[in-house]
Amino acid sequence: MPKKAENEGGGGRARKGHFVVYVGSEMKRFVVPTSYLKNPVFLQLLDKSAEEYGFDNRNGIVLPCDESTFKSLTAFLAKH
Repeated sequence: MPKKAENEGGGGRARKGHFVVYVGSEMKRFVVPTSYLKNPVFLQLLDKSAEEYGFDNRNGIVLPCDESTFKSLTAFLAKH
């Protein structure tokens, strides 16, 4: 079963098998399992991020959604 995204403050590298995304107006940092990259809905969100922010974003991956939407999506992904 996939793990859910975790809100993780601070910086540093994500542990093995995970990556970091930033979400919402406050740019909250979440650690996301790489298994989410297999999900078409999550991939669409990454595509939208690339369209909106481009690939040369040195601040990391910023997802164009609010925090509550992101949490709902990752809760769903963790169950399925």
